[in-house]
Amino acid sequence: MKIIFRLLIFLACPSLIIFSQEKRFITVAQDGSGDFKTITSAIQSLQMFNYQRTIIFVRNGTYNEKIRIDQDYITLKGESREKTILKYSQLRTDWIANKDSIGPAVINLSGDDFILENMSVENTQPQVGPHAFKVYGTGTRTVIINCNLISKGGDTVSLWDHKTGMYYHTNCYFEGAVDFVCPRGWCYISDSKFYEIAKTAALWHAGGDNINQKFVLKNCSFDGVNGFNLGRHHYEAQFFLIDCSFSDNMNDKPIYRVVYEDSTRNRPFNWGKRYFYFNSHGEKKDFSWHKNNFTNTIKINPKDITAKWTFNGKWDPESLIGPKIIKYIIEKKSLLLLFDEKITVIGIPVLKSTSGKIFTYISGAGSDTIRFLCGQTFSNKDLQEFKISNDASMFGNTSSKNTRHVNLMIYF
Repeated sequence: MKIIFRLLIFLACPSLIIFSQEKRFITVAQDGSGDFKTITSAIQSLQMFNYQRTIIFVRNGTYNEKIRIDQDYITLKGESREKTILKYSQLRTDWIANKDSIGPAVINLSGDDFILENMSVENTQPQVGPHAFKVYGTGTRTVIINCNLISKGGDTVSLWDHKTGMYYHTNCYFEGAVDFVCPRGWCYISDSKFYEIAKTAALWHAGGDNINQKFVLKNCSFDGVNGFNLGRHHYEAQFFLIDCSFSDNMNDKPIYRVVYEDSTRNRPFNWGKRYFYFNSHGEKKDFSWHKNNFTNTIKINPKDITAKWTFNGKWDPESLIGPKIIKYIIEKKSLLLLFDEKITVIGIPVLKSTSGKIFTYISGAGSDTIRFLCGQTFSNKDLQEFKISNDASMFGNTSSKNTRHVNLMIYF
């Protein structure tokens, strides 16, 4: 009887479910006004396996720590791009000599669908040139928005999932030395600034696992010390520069492949030179290799190149379209909605149909199947369209520039 009684309370008061939900919004503040005083402690509070989008909001301040994120669907968001600062001094060689469990970078990623937004990240080691990661990652669908990423070292933004890695960055400032932005896989960067502090290459790409892997830079500007180079590569690579600008400090040297006298060190190079430019110009003069060189082999107008195209349609981080219902199942007074993506649930959503039926969220957060309970019987005609009638929300887990709320229309 006790079990039955508890079940009746649960069904009559679905708001009690909130006590079993994990916290989806965590605040870090050095003055103690948040949930935690350090980013590290906030991360350590997370479950080992994270099934929904969790936002770690960091108040203004300088946080002297390096962090590791293994969970999926984490957003690290600062209060202010200029005043929320995460910094740490770490040479890669020092870490190799004295390894810790955190990793060789200021931000170390192994989880998928990570979002870094609205803050500054700096590797403060003082040497110019040696490897000094700001961000190092082996996850996919990494998004960086409105951030400053600064280091004196090389390979400073190293996202290195060479098989399935997809990375999207926009409205950022990158500063470093050798190959300081060096993705492996697919990468799209727009509306960003690059500053090279040494007479070396700013960009690097590795795209040898799949002939379609590419590094696209759109509406980006490049500056640096007098004589810096634009880019290079050791592996198969593919560069697209569209509507970009170059300062007069840049050297007259096209993107190039690194070749060693010892041929055993050279990587395969079967796909040839793939360096494409469109409407990209120097500050006062153009070099011959700046000229538009899209050919019939690239069957797309350069102006139509988007993030979705870059990722071969596998991911569209600029999409505004939310997850949609692909199937529904009626089980007595329960309704199961199956979406085309895994869903984050905030609060206890209450759905109201156009016919007036009320459906209260029961379970399924973090999956693609969400269960609701109706207090009365219902039929297919009650399911044409829903609206969330309270201040709860549901949106897609996959990392994106935008919050993509679910589409609650049923079209079948």
